[in-house]
Amino acid sequence: MKKLSVILFLFVIWNSNSQELEKYKGLYPNAVFVRLQQEIVITIKLNDGNFTITKDIFEEDLYLNESANYNSKRSLSYSSFFDLGKIEASSLSYDGKKYSETKVTEFSKKNDLNDSFYDDSKEVSFIYPKLAKGSKTNLKLTYNIKNPRFLSAFFFGDFYPVINNKITIIADKDITLKFKEFNTEKAQIDFQKKKKGRNNIYTWSNKNTNEYDIEGNAPNYKSILPHIIPIITSYKVKKEEKKLLDGVDGLYEWYYSLVENINKDEDNQELVDLVKELTQDKTSDLEKVKAIYYWTQQNIKYIAFEYALGGFIPREANDVFKKKYGDCKDNSSILYKMLEIAGLKGNLTWIGTRSIPYTYEEVPTPAVDNHMILSYEENGKTYYLDATGRYIQIDYPSSFIQGKEALVSYGGEYKIKEVPIIPANLNTIVDSTFIKISGRDITGKSSTKLTGYIKNNLFYNLENVRKQSDIKELYNKRFSKGNNKFLIKSFEEINKFSYEEDFFINYNFTIDGYAQNIGSEIFINPHLNKLVSLFKTKKDRKYGIEFDYKKQYSYTNIIEIPEGYTVDYMPESTTFKDDLITVKFSYKVDGNKVISQQEVILNFILLSVKQQKTVNTIIEKAEKAYKEIIILKKK
Repeated sequence: MKKLSVILFLFVIWNSNSQELEKYKGLYPNAVFVRLQQEIVITIKLNDGNFTITKDIFEEDLYLNESANYNSKRSLSYSSFFDLGKIEASSLSYDGKKYSETKVTEFSKKNDLNDSFYDDSKEVSFIYPKLAKGSKTNLKLTYNIKNPRFLSAFFFGDFYPVINNKITIIADKDITLKFKEFNTEKAQIDFQKKKKGRNNIYTWSNKNTNEYDIEGNAPNYKSILPHIIPIITSYKVKKEEKKLLDGVDGLYEWYYSLVENINKDEDNQELVDLVKELTQDKTSDLEKVKAIYYWTQQNIKYIAFEYALGGFIPREANDVFKKKYGDCKDNSSILYKMLEIAGLKGNLTWIGTRSIPYTYEEVPTPAVDNHMILSYEENGKTYYLDATGRYIQIDYPSSFIQGKEALVSYGGEYKIKEVPIIPANLNTIVDSTFIKISGRDITGKSSTKLTGYIKNNLFYNLENVRKQSDIKELYNKRFSKGNNKFLIKSFEEINKFSYEEDFFINYNFTIDGYAQNIGSEIFINPHLNKLVSLFKTKKDRKYGIEFDYKKQYSYTNIIEIPEGYTVDYMPESTTFKDDLITVKFSYKVDGNKVISQQEVILNFILLSVKQQKTVNTIIEKAEKAYKEIIILKKK
């Protein structure tokens, strides 16, 4: 009887495990794994005004197919603000009958360098042993959060299915919290609050969340996934209320306390001499600012490596000048000092890149921004100076902060400003091409002008290209026309790497087999550039799509009519237009030439799913127009 009971017990376990695997394979056929259990417990204690904050995490995953082994490696990030304490990890291998546990014993640590605002991040990595189809993994870890301003968001969903998700915050009753919700409208979240002893306990839970799809160029996951950001607004010490992050005022007060005492040392004489040299022949304040700004872009190398509050406090300008490198705050520091030496006033400015979807009013915590620049004001206009890049004209902010709020410092006061989005007509390609037909081949001469961000991006590509053959190869890809037989024979560059001047490239090219000769007729498609198709999105796309900047293209193709031929057919001029996109085609005969013109205006940097459908409709009309040809016939 005992043996039979054991056998029955093992059968029940085996059957349950098998059913669990098959159940989730059926529910989530595209998923590699499901997260069976995810629980986060944040405990916030207060002792005489001092915070102790721990974050305990438990995760249990079930792997659904044979690719489980590719997910064996796991990495966890931590820093001086989020110190990693206890960590336990194990694999549970399933042999078809039962699970056997194998604990992880080796954890390796290393620095994790990236381009974040406060970047002393480190990484601990490990490998789950014996992962296979049907395996499970367990992970337990504890973070010690050193600064109460850095409570991080918690998410209800991820790019994998989550079956059970629970978040609990246990906070001392003298701590006042508020919670900002994002994208939670359709999420089924259960919330409870209760009191227990000296603590308030907040609990959120949800179940059976489908995986979110990963789509190219989608907005940051923070714009998509449901999540909540907890904020400690104030706390009490001996019944006296102390404000912490009670609105933007509280955030700015802390930010300013970190920068108000920088650059108090005597100015480095070499730096003073440099500023004098850069500005001595400049006749206006703006010209002086340009000279200093462009020098900083070219000569202070951007390196993002910080430690603790060093991620928020700029280095001294004298030190940055000596070392010739720094992060975004250090670049802002030296810009600030150089303008000051020149008798000009800059303003330190905090800003979030477009990967952060919050306003300062919504989230007045360090989670709202990740970048620092310098603002300069003249005649009612604000210039946003970001010296971490190169070739950025003073009238252009960095493309990744367009449309974002900027927190501008005026000493003890601040202003929130909105960075402008650069209009399409300032980011352009203007191309004029003269074409001759020789049998089935064509030869051409092009003159192409690039402005704005389009010019900047090309310059970034050209920086690391030295050989003429490699430059030609780059231009063959960038300026390709007609078909894959397009080949640049020679080229000339004008204003290369210039900040202020437009960049021109003149080049000669051939395209073999582009024209068609049938009897007494020549057929040629005048649309050598069909670029608008690149912006067409899939009909089943679920999320918005983001672009770096608005842009405008203008192509003029002048086709020489071969001697003895005349135009037998030419398409009609047409325009397809919406507030978001304009595509215009025009054709005319001028003597022995056919002039075909195409103008494309892409007036967006973010398209919702609904807007994508509108843009796609116009692109499809343009694609039909691209199929139009010109027919030349012997006289």
